[in-house]
Amino acid sequence: MLTVRGAALLACVTFACAWPLAAQTPDPEDLVKQGRALFSQGRHDEAERLYRQAIHINPRSFEGARALGILLTLKGQYPEARTHLQRALKVAPSTMVRHQAAATLALSHAFEGNLEALQREYENLRRQQLADSDVSGAAASARSLGRLLLEAGDSAGGRKWYELGYQEWKPQPGQPESEQLLWDLRWRHMQARLAAREGKLDEAKRLLSEFESLMKKRGRPDEDREFYRWVAGYVAYYAKDYDGAISHFTQGDLDDPFILNMIGRSYEAKGDVTNARQYYRRVLESNVYNLQSAIARPHARAKLIGQPSH
Repeated sequence: MLTVRGAALLACVTFACAWPLAAQTPDPEDLVKQGRALFSQGRHDEAERLYRQAIHINPRSFEGARALGILLTLKGQYPEARTHLQRALKVAPSTMVRHQAAATLALSHAFEGNLEALQREYENLRRQQLADSDVSGAAASARSLGRLLLEAGDSAGGRKWYELGYQEWKPQPGQPESEQLLWDLRWRHMQARLAAREGKLDEAKRLLSEFESLMKKRGRPDEDREFYRWVAGYVAYYAKDYDGAISHFTQGDLDDPFILNMIGRSYEAKGDVTNARQYYRRVLESNVYNLQSAIARPHARAKLIGQPSH
C-alpha cells in the first residue's frame, strides 16, 4: 500500500513533471521579435533559427512565416522563401494585412529577377485590392510595378503602369493645394526618370527644372531635398555625367540600397572599380526588404558574386 507521501511522489512523477516542459515552451511571437532584433544586426543565421523555431511551434504564425520568407529572399534562397511567404498570405489575419503579404510575395520575384512572375503577382494583387475597394492600394501597386519594370529595362511597361498608378492617385478637385503640389512634384520626378531611361535627355532636364520650381513653390525644402538629389543624380547618370551623379547621390539617403547601388554604378562607369565595389558591398550589407532593395540587390550581387542580375 502506498503511503500518502509515496502517492504524492508518484503523482509528481506521473503528472507534474510534464508541467515545467509545457511552461518552458517559448512564445512563437517572442521568438520572432528576438529574431528581428538579430536580423537588424546582420546576424541572419541566428535569426533564421529563431524564425524556424517559431513556425515549428505554431505553423500558422503569420509573423514567423513572413519574417522567414523575407530573410531567405535576402539570402537568395528564393524557392523556399516563397513557400513561407505563401503561407503568410494564407494565414494573414485581415484584408489589409493580406494585401501587404501579397505585395511582399510579389516583390520576392523582383529580387530573383523573374519579371513575368512579378507582373503576374502585382496584377493579381491589384485586382484583389480593387475588389476590396482599396483604390489607393491598387494605385500604389501599379506604381511599384511601373518602377520595377522601368529599372529592369522595360521602359514601355514601366511607363504604362507608372502613369496609371499616378493617375489613380491624382488629387480630386477640392482637395488642398498642398496635395496637388505634392502630386505635381512626384509626377515630374517620375517623368524625368522615364525620359532619362528613354534617352530623352533634353526632356529629362526640362522636367528636372520644373521639379526645382515646384520645390520652391511648395516651400518645404527639407522634405524635398533628398527626393531632388535622387532625380538629379539619376538624370546626370543617364546623361553620362558620372561626377555630377555621384555628387547628387552622395548627398541623398545613404541608407537607401537603390542610392548606394547608383553610386556604385556611377563609379564603375568612371572606371573606379574599387569605389564601385565598396558601394555594392554596402547594398548587400543592407537588411532592407523593399522596392529599392529589390532593384539594387540583384545588380550588386551580380557585380560582387557573379550571379546573374537578370
